[in-house]
Amino acid sequence: MSQGLRTVIVGASLAGVTAATTLRAMGDAGEITLVGDEAHAPYSRPPLSKDLLLGKVAPQALMLPPLPADLVLRQGAAVALDRATRTVLLADGERIPYDRLVIASGARARRFVPQGQVREWHVRGLDDALALRQRLLQSGTRVLVIGAGFIGMEVASVCRELGCEVSLLCRREPVVDSLGPFLARRFAQAAQAHGVVLHRIKEPGRPLVTRGRLTGVAWDDGRRLEADVVITAIGCQPNVEWLAGSGLGGPAGVAVDAYCRAAPDIVAAGDVALFSPVPGAAPRRMPFWTHAVEQARAAAATLVQGDAAQPYHCAPYGWTAAFGLAVKLAGMLPPQGTPEVIEGNLDQGLLRWQGPHGSTFAALNHKLPAIKLRRLAA
Repeated sequence: MSQGLRTVIVGASLAGVTAATTLRAMGDAGEITLVGDEAHAPYSRPPLSKDLLLGKVAPQALMLPPLPADLVLRQGAAVALDRATRTVLLADGERIPYDRLVIASGARARRFVPQGQVREWHVRGLDDALALRQRLLQSGTRVLVIGAGFIGMEVASVCRELGCEVSLLCRREPVVDSLGPFLARRFAQAAQAHGVVLHRIKEPGRPLVTRGRLTGVAWDDGRRLEADVVITAIGCQPNVEWLAGSGLGGPAGVAVDAYCRAAPDIVAAGDVALFSPVPGAAPRRMPFWTHAVEQARAAAATLVQGDAAQPYHCAPYGWTAAFGLAVKLAGMLPPQGTPEVIEGNLDQGLLRWQGPHGSTFAALNHKLPAIKLRRLAA
């Protein structure tokens, strides 16, 4: 058991908080400092693009359970890591020493306009989601959503519920990268049935900017799409800039082994972690709520138990809801081909795909507890 060791956790969102509480639950009595760059207490992000944006829940309902009283929550942004002196440098100049480090710095919304002070709407953070909701409540709002992954589809669905005119810009079938072609077709059809205009494009186009605000997209052939509100949902990029010069982290994330180790006494978890979900698979990040929780627990166990800890076993699970469709999935994503119906039917039932790494199960508009769905996939 590690008594008296100082642990610094960079990132006060779900993965960082989970790592901290897991260390305490495993009997770690050392000093734990949690560093976060948001003014809010730690909160859960999935409702931002759904119930919070729609106004069904208040921000207080998103807050994670209170942290143990003996944890230090330090508000500030990490800007550098010095592995030689084992310190984390914050933006205000403070240096926080560590014996062990948890990298849980997460990811941020990928920008459509990479450089400059151009205002883009997105729903990565609580403040952004609250501000966007106020903007969407204005009458006669025309919305253009760039990107049709989980977030893009969820936001587009909320915008239609709020009475906005919605166009959705996508280079591939909506949500196909996560849900596979069968479910992607279902969601695309549902979006169109709810009045969303889908624009499938081959080239991303160039941004149209008016008075420092993103107002649309244009192409060389003369086509233009403009709107009152342009929301970007083109994925996320890992927060790794503060690791520059440390030998850790790159544009794709922080590479970790099966024990979530990035280096001796340093682990990483959550949206920033780059790993192979199954042996032999290409390393990737998996920005899912469940993954952040379970990988953070495994990372904390590695700090306490070392090689005696259990290797992290990735059991992917995700969910989304948009345009009257709700789906929960367990297993490797995206599933390919037409599924087998286990219960119900193809529109409302329990579905299964067989793949090279086992089965993937989906509950489409079908009430099945997540734990049962994950047991089936396991």
